Amino acid sequence: MESRNSFRWRKQALKPIETSRSGSKREEEENKNGQRSAEEEPLSPASRLYHEPNFNVYVIAIMGCKTRIYPDVVKANLGDTLLKHPRFSSLQVEDDKNKEEMKWVPTEVDLERHVIVPELDQNMDSPDKFLEDYIYNLSKTTIDKSQPLWDLHLLNLRTSESEAVGIFRIHHSLGDGTSLLSLLLACTRQMNDPLALPTIPIRKKKEKKHDNKWFWRIMFKFLLAFQVFWNTVVDVFMFLATALFLKDTQNPLKGLPGSESTPRRIVYRTVSLDDLKLVKNAMNTTINDVAFGMTQAGLSRYINRICGGNKKEGETIEMDNLPKKIRLRSTLLVNIRPAPGIQALADMMEKDAEVKWGNWIGYVLLPFNIAIRDDPLDYVRNAKAIIDRKKRSLEAISTFSIADLALKLFGLKAASALSHKVVSRTTMCFSNMVGPLEEIGFYGHPMAFLAPSSYGQPYALMINFQSYIDKMTIVLSVDEGTIPNPHQLCDDIVESLGLIKDAVLTRGLA
Repeated sequence: MESRNSFRWRKQALKPIETSRSGSKREEEENKNGQRSAEEEPLSPASRLYHEPNFNVYVIAIMGCKTRIYPDVVKANLGDTLLKHPRFSSLQVEDDKNKEEMKWVPTEVDLERHVIVPELDQNMDSPDKFLEDYIYNLSKTTIDKSQPLWDLHLLNLRTSESEAVGIFRIHHSLGDGTSLLSLLLACTRQMNDPLALPTIPIRKKKEKKHDNKWFWRIMFKFLLAFQVFWNTVVDVFMFLATALFLKDTQNPLKGLPGSESTPRRIVYRTVSLDDLKLVKNAMNTTINDVAFGMTQAGLSRYINRICGGNKKEGETIEMDNLPKKIRLRSTLLVNIRPAPGIQALADMMEKDAEVKWGNWIGYVLLPFNIAIRDDPLDYVRNAKAIIDRKKRSLEAISTFSIADLALKLFGLKAASALSHKVVSRTTMCFSNMVGPLEEIGFYGHPMAFLAPSSYGQPYALMINFQSYIDKMTIVLSVDEGTIPNPHQLCDDIVESLGLIKDAVLTRGLA
């Protein structure tokens, strides 16, 4: 029997979206208002970049649900929410006049092709392993360009963390990860209030203390401006050096050439968000600092074990087996256009309001300090220092400008080659996404966890942190040819959080 919330979502269905190629009243009204129709809109250069063979990236969002998923309820509501976004009801086709360009063309959406509901054996031995293998096999495939580039897999499969699982797969050309996650959350509602959108925490700005020491205020602003200028110069130099010749040290996490074409094993682990908050408050840092610090510690433990000959379980790995110096960096692909908020996206789907959208990608090279430290808190201190310095830099805007200039001067192939060289000469990708503060439901199905990731990128490791209520889910996307034991790497990151938390409690800092 369908849940009460499921029926409520069905009753709230909106009028279906018009997706005809021409002649609709909506298109006529837009043309009267002087607006360009969706059929004439070209793909942005960054979106076009994701169609290059070495950058064919898909975003995956794994949604664990606390109840059985009812496909009819999901289909009934998709057309009145997600498909209101023109990117999800348009084809990407080559321009007749310029074969190197592509444009968005509205089309009729056949939900039977987009919503996949496989028949499953409910008595299988290991549902968690089946789910992992299902996503692994999914990463071997692409979506046919004869339809909008997204699909949703609904698996009524009871796992260790959920009663059912939904897997959204979206081509990266439809938008950046932050915007796509915001759009997904805009399709959800709070379980305690079916009309309320999810609440996302916003970092509060510290109040500035004004005093009469105007001279020192001016000096501080001058020094800060000089620091931003200097950091930007250094970061741009490192970006150009990486594009030309500077590679990360060969290490057990760095993929081989061609990693973008290999399938991905996606594993995840959920820890208590309160544990990260305890460390954050004790050390006067941010959740992002703690996540970055525990990741540095976990990667150090993992690489140290590999360099020490893969000691078996129970044997000590405290001995420092690491090489003297390891250059290991993460490439952050940053959308410099502010991501649309959940409310704005909900308004767009319900009221046809306009919202800015698109991939405007800048690059940030984030160095990881790989070392075995006597004090676990040093990992967090070092993480804070690295991130604070990156905050005082215009690296993302500058690298976006460089890539945009390369695109205009030399064309899409050259811009694609530049992006590929920068990414492939680093080791991994790291991100931390903020999620809802309260329990939410996807069309009335209460969500247990949310685990976003991706595949198709030219490196062997991607680490995503995703918060949800009082949980933090750590998601790893790996090339098994490079990292054959991703569960061990996940364990090392989780155990590192435990060591950092224990150090805080032992010293009475909490």
